[in-house]
Amino acid sequence: MTVEAVAAGSSTSLYSRPTTDVAKQTLDSEVFMHLLVTQLRNQDPSSPMDTNEMISQTTQLAMMEQMTAMNKTSDENFGLQMRTAAANLIGNTVTYRDADGTEVTGIATSVSFKGAVPLVTIDGVEVPLDVISGITTPKPVPAPVPTP
Repeated sequence: MTVEAVAAGSSTSLYSRPTTDVAKQTLDSEVFMHLLVTQLRNQDPSSPMDTNEMISQTTQLAMMEQMTAMNKTSDENFGLQMRTAAANLIGNTVTYRDADGTEVTGIATSVSFKGAVPLVTIDGVEVPLDVISGITTPKPVPAPVPTP
């Protein structure tokens, strides 16, 4: 059985993206580390970098990474709180101001999470959660008392 040679294809394939150089708009840990390494490479051998300053810069890098992680966690927590608050409105009487500034009251029947701010459906109208100004929990209907 003969095996034919396969010609080498291009360096890009269906599953790989072409590499493009995109300028970074933020200083992340990768950029910070690159600057530190460049500084170490280009330092004067007769006057090396002070170890205290190097430790200080490394500490700043670690602090920046932790602050970035905390910021991401905070954003995720806020989004979760908004979703929970919106879901808890279902079945309640809700008040909001429409585009004309008129106060509208209705019952929240569903919630949509398709955008950054949850949309609460109130009597058929989708209202952003941050527009809602009041909530009233309906009074429970007393159960009928069985007669003996």
